[in-house]
Amino acid sequence: MVVGAHLDAWDKGEGAHDDGAGCVQSIEVLHLIKKMGIKPKRTIRAVLFANEENGLAGARGYAKLTQEDIKKHYAAIESDRGGFVPRGFTADASPEVISKMTSWLPYFTMTGIEWFKKGGGGADISQIKGSNALIGFYPDSQRYFDVHHSENDVFSSVNHRELELGSASITILTLLLSEFGL
Repeated sequence: MVVGAHLDAWDKGEGAHDDGAGCVQSIEVLHLIKKMGIKPKRTIRAVLFANEENGLAGARGYAKLTQEDIKKHYAAIESDRGGFVPRGFTADASPEVISKMTSWLPYFTMTGIEWFKKGGGGADISQIKGSNALIGFYPDSQRYFDVHHSENDVFSSVNHRELELGSASITILTLLLSEFGL
């Protein structure tokens, strides 16, 4: 399984929400799982992609590097919509998969996740076509375009608690996918 985000950012700000928050959340998934002492059934890999903002070279390189293993990528989750309050997940997956993930909503009551919907997973993970589900973390978008690709995209604009809730949400979904499958 892959949990990922992109390292590059626009030069106007620091890239805190686009996509520093996603990078932190991807790494935090591994940290939280280790801290809880859980041994997942599936391998979980955090991937920090390069060049998302200007051509997806990192995602294409990762897909090429792992081409032989693409079918082993059980699922991929991308965080690239800022470090705001969690709201849901979008998935490029079958209606049955989305229905199964929706049945897991009770596990997310403390983090703010309210829905799973059909939709794109993310630009970087779109290159991993063999996965059962390409999933995008979807935080509240109310303030996203106040910072997106602007001088306002700085680390002081990231709410620590909202970032933590996003990390927790992605970790919960990662563990559910690992343990119960699709």
